[in-house]
Amino acid sequence: MKRYHIEFNDYEPKYVQIAENIKKLINSNVIKDGDKLPPIRELSKELSVNNVTIVNCYNKLKSEGYAYQKMGSGTFAKKRELVDNFKKEYSKEIKFIKSNVNNEIIDFTGEGSKEVNFPIEKFKNVINAVLDRDGAEALIKEEPFGYTNLRDTINKIFWENQLNIDNLLIVSGAQQGIDIASKAILNINDNVAVERPTYAGALSVFKFRRANVFEIPIEEDGINIKKFEEILKKNKIKCFYVMSYFQNPTGISYSLEKKVKILELAKKYDFYIIEDDYLSELIFSDDLKHQPFKALDNDDRVIYIKSFSKIFLPGIRLGYIITPEKFRESIQNSKINTDIATSTLMQRALEMYIKEGYWINYIEDLKSEYIKRYNIMKNIINEELYEYITFTPPKGGLSFYLHLKNKNIKSKELFYKLKKRNVYITPGVIFYRGSTVGEEYFKIGFSQVNEEEIKRGIQLIKEELEKWHI
Repeated sequence: MKRYHIEFNDYEPKYVQIAENIKKLINSNVIKDGDKLPPIRELSKELSVNNVTIVNCYNKLKSEGYAYQKMGSGTFAKKRELVDNFKKEYSKEIKFIKSNVNNEIIDFTGEGSKEVNFPIEKFKNVINAVLDRDGAEALIKEEPFGYTNLRDTINKIFWENQLNIDNLLIVSGAQQGIDIASKAILNINDNVAVERPTYAGALSVFKFRRANVFEIPIEEDGINIKKFEEILKKNKIKCFYVMSYFQNPTGISYSLEKKVKILELAKKYDFYIIEDDYLSELIFSDDLKHQPFKALDNDDRVIYIKSFSKIFLPGIRLGYIITPEKFRESIQNSKINTDIATSTLMQRALEMYIKEGYWINYIEDLKSEYIKRYNIMKNIINEELYEYITFTPPKGGLSFYLHLKNKNIKSKELFYKLKKRNVYITPGVIFYRGSTVGEEYFKIGFSQVNEEEIKRGIQLIKEELEKWHI
């Protein structure tokens, strides 16, 4: 067992160091795919650590897809290559269909506006009005933290003037917001908590920052609080990344009770919350009220991120971040180091668009159209796929997360079969960190498809699922 020997450092948990060493051995084929890892007691004795350290190590390896357990037999090594290759292939396929016009493709993967009653003439008039009013300044003046009038208007229209606008920065979409926040508050080997499953873009940011990621399973109204607190008791968590409305991919929205409890835990265990307020404009039910974590934040522990790109024009890449006082300077510096300034013309046009009331009217029109598509997709899923899947209607957002009843069906296999028929879905494995967990789920969205495409696409999904039952 000398191959497991490790010289421990003083700044990382021992179970993390052991896990990283085993991952290196697996990646270099010293430990081969399917090799049995040493029994817990045996390895703990070899490395002079307690049994709990090895248990935590093996749990980390399993959660990251580097190991799996056979009941009664032990823990076995697993190469991540197949999972990672699929994610790369999936990403390549999606980029291809986004960049090529093919009227035969039914794209259930997208989550952005596409020819949905966008008043392009009105927006063009707004841009012209901005240019007439501001002249060359609209094109050349840079404000690193964002156009002041836009920040004022966001505060007034969306936050009832309750914010200190020094804490509000304009960013180039939610993904940049997550990246900026992470650069500002995370160091190597800091611990981050996330929902399981969660947005792949956030996982990639935390991976790049070389943070240790702890996953908390998600339930119908938010994460499992009991399991979250168990993690908090044993580990110093720096921040918790959360999507408060229509979580990607599950579509769940947090209950008020869980929001309040998580904020209490943040104060008790001294961590910060990165809130990605995702698609909350698209609430379709009176049961849901827009009350984000930030609106309940009495202890200044929430970093709030909002994007306009998903439901407005993806090409303008605009959003904003609200920082706690403690991190204002570090987040401002992180923003400047990232891209100096965000498009000033688009900021000015968006400010006028919101201030003149066009934004509210647009959102109402958008909701009206998406509610139709939501109900059409929900009804057709119930009518056509009830034998094969279960799901919980999300009451808003842009997609449905479907659970396959037949355990023999894998969503990756379904993806390949549907691809041949020009139908694209998102397999659940995309939303899990380095494991094959999630193959019993897939996501389909309705923002890129019309009514006829919804009907035809779901019919083709049904035909493929039927083949497993023949």
